[in-house]
Amino acid sequence: MSTLERVTTSIEESAPAAGPSAPAREETTPARFRSLMTGFPSGVAIITAVDADGRPWGMTCSALCSVTVEPPTLLVGMRIGSPTLAAAMHSGRFSVNLLHAKGQETAELFASGDPDRFAVTVWDAPAGHGGPHLTEAARAVADCMITQTVRVGAQRMVFGEVHGVRELADTEPLLYGLRAYRSWPPPG
Repeated sequence: MSTLERVTTSIEESAPAAGPSAPAREETTPARFRSLMTGFPSGVAIITAVDADGRPWGMTCSALCSVTVEPPTLLVGMRIGSPTLAAAMHSGRFSVNLLHAKGQETAELFASGDPDRFAVTVWDAPAGHGGPHLTEAARAVADCMITQTVRVGAQRMVFGEVHGVRELADTEPLLYGLRAYRSWPPPG
């Protein structure tokens, strides 16, 4: 018997039998799932990339996590159809701008879809990096090279190997949860 078969058999044997005492399961709708995830606060990042014409693109993102430290890899979820995703896929690179506690306005601007967001945001684009660095709103920036992507529903999960980290500010990170922005540590 293989390891997978042993684990599957073990799980099946330990699972409670369904019957009259089993609780009824409610359907998981997008609204219920969204409500669940609002209670799981996360850091706020802006993903940036440059398209084939050299135009900068960016989007606010909370679907971000570390995958491994060797090689250092991040996982970012981006909406299919996003111009930022298209630019990153074209160039094979992107940057993750981790926002500090005073970066809420910038997070809201990049979430709004405003086509002129880079005209009203302080940024630079160091040569050879992934995308624009938001030098006033970010506490740190990770420059990434795309190593793999996977489509999941309306999102493309993008794995980026980090090839550079830039520390910009020694301040608290910006958090988002319960449909509100907060700073770290949360007021208590």
